Amino acid sequence: MAKAWHLISRPHGRPSHDNLALREIPDGPLEADQLRVRNHWLSVDPYMRGRMNDAKSYAASFQIDQPMTGGAIGEILESRMEGFAPGDLILHMGGWRDGGVIGLDMMPNKLPADLLAAGLSPQTFLHNMGLTGGTAWIGLLRIAAAKPGDTVFVSAAAGAVGSAVVQIAKAREMTVIGSAGGAEKCAWVSDLGADAVIDYKAGPVLPQLARALEAIGKPGIDVYFDNVGGEHLDAAFAAANDFARFAICGMIDVYNDGKAQEMKYLIRAIPARIRMEGFIYTDQFIDCADEFYADMASLIASGAVTMRETVRDGLEVAPDAFLGLFSGENIGKMLVRL
Repeated sequence: MAKAWHLISRPHGRPSHDNLALREIPDGPLEADQLRVRNHWLSVDPYMRGRMNDAKSYAASFQIDQPMTGGAIGEILESRMEGFAPGDLILHMGGWRDGGVIGLDMMPNKLPADLLAAGLSPQTFLHNMGLTGGTAWIGLLRIAAAKPGDTVFVSAAAGAVGSAVVQIAKAREMTVIGSAGGAEKCAWVSDLGADAVIDYKAGPVLPQLARALEAIGKPGIDVYFDNVGGEHLDAAFAAANDFARFAICGMIDVYNDGKAQEMKYLIRAIPARIRMEGFIYTDQFIDCADEFYADMASLIASGAVTMRETVRDGLEVAPDAFLGLFSGENIGKMLVRL
């Protein structure tokens, strides 16, 4: 019998174990267009916090006393879905569980056999070849229209999305300033090729950003890739060059407390003609999927893009892995291995 994590109450502030319960889920014969899978890898991501609220958003809310969902890599055990066979590895949305029966609503996609044969690990499709890598690629190159020679500021640069942004930008001959929390994370961002790194735990962001720009001989930033909001977003407005572009991907700084963004330097959007755009990966992914896959696979094969994985083992620890995202426990992509 498969097991899945269920949301049993809606959190107020930061979620806790009291909001979740691990329960058995029904099993039985397959119906048409269904697969029976055994999951090998689960993804936990900051956006899942919003799904715990009963509020309209781009992703449907988790329902009380129902299994939660999210990205997963699984192996097909049994199939009644055309084009899928036992043994196939698939990317699907039936996460937060060790397996069971899934249908078309879980959006199963076979992992490309040629890329697996070329050495890509299956879990790569949960980060650099998946949601986080795609978010980084689309946000930087499509939403912010970043180009060679631009100066790019990236918050949460040691996270799954931010680290991909740093590397894609460097591969496209951009100057990169990354922000991360703590010496270990900052050292990794520097190793990824960032031209300057800010430790937001060491002091206010804006003075550090100003010093970083001075050190690398740049007057300001042309692109801001926002994963954090708050003080980082304020600093980006203050340091923006004319016609800067801001790609607003996430604001983890306020996911749990819902505090208002101060936007201290928003007035600079007028004289500097700053363009700020929020985006969701799925809005544009279909139109550029083939280009993304080809480009990212090439960058990974060349070594220009790598990923550091923070792995937790066992379905039972999935909540701990998720909660760890909000206390900075991950470097790179947080994954659960089953």
